[in-house]
Amino acid sequence: MAKWTIGAIVCALAIAGRPAASQTFTSETFAGLKARSIGPAVTSGRVMTIAVDPANKAVIYVGAASGGVWKTTNGGASWQPIFDAQGSFSIGWVTVDPKRPNVVWVGTGERNSQRSVAYGDGVYKSEDGGRSWTNVGLKTSEHIGRIVVSPKDGDTVYVAAQGGERGLYKTVDGGRTWTQVLKISDNTGVTDVVIDPRNPDVVVASSYQRRRHFFTMINGGPESAIHRSTDGGKTWKKITTGLPTEQLGRIGLAISPVNPDVLYANVEAANGKGGIYRSTDNGVTWEKRSDYNQG
Repeated sequence: MAKWTIGAIVCALAIAGRPAASQTFTSETFAGLKARSIGPAVTSGRVMTIAVDPANKAVIYVGAASGGVWKTTNGGASWQPIFDAQGSFSIGWVTVDPKRPNVVWVGTGERNSQRSVAYGDGVYKSEDGGRSWTNVGLKTSEHIGRIVVSPKDGDTVYVAAQGGERGLYKTVDGGRTWTQVLKISDNTGVTDVVIDPRNPDVVVASSYQRRRHFFTMINGGPESAIHRSTDGGKTWKKITTGLPTEQLGRIGLAISPVNPDVLYANVEAANGKGGIYRSTDNGVTWEKRSDYNQG
């Protein structure tokens, strides 16, 4: 019966659509039909990043791959777009200052490595919870992998840039000026970064050898690695102990909020050597804990 009803509707629409002098369309023509989305999937709306206000857990910011930044003040019951008037719709990262929750940082340019990712136009900063924004630089970075704000000094911020101005950048004046503190090569950017909340001069970053253009695909290589600094980015050491010796790809990093000596790395590596690695000495040495599932 359901199939017959749908077929009858289609036939009726086809007949209604025939050119005829006596046939006209009004607002009542389709009044009895209920519209529903049948695709394609809205892939550009995929959420890339979530940031929760540390002072009010009901305030949440999300950044979409091609949908800007959205904010809720009621724990997700309703959302409002707050980035539509800015220069980029593609978002890679959103973070909230841990001491000044009205200060919100946004890195534009999706941080995935797909063919359909959109470029961004740098880093934005809001000092009023997202009501207004200022582009504070790195306008040719293309893809921002992560933004980390020092818990002891909100003017000190690290930005992992994956494309264009590739590398790890640092500001000590709230975004007025930037210094590149880690540069690998023109083919390798920085995709992730964490800092020790007890001592923000301890920085661990992951580099990712990647370049994707027409007829060009570099995805992983000897320049993908984990790097560690103990002096706020002045000097770096490439970390290898416990990590795969095979060619590496993208590496994601996380630091335990309970014990900052514990770090985790999601390591992409050749020959099935990738997986979840853990460090219990603040990133100096690593041990594989499990494989990862691809899907």
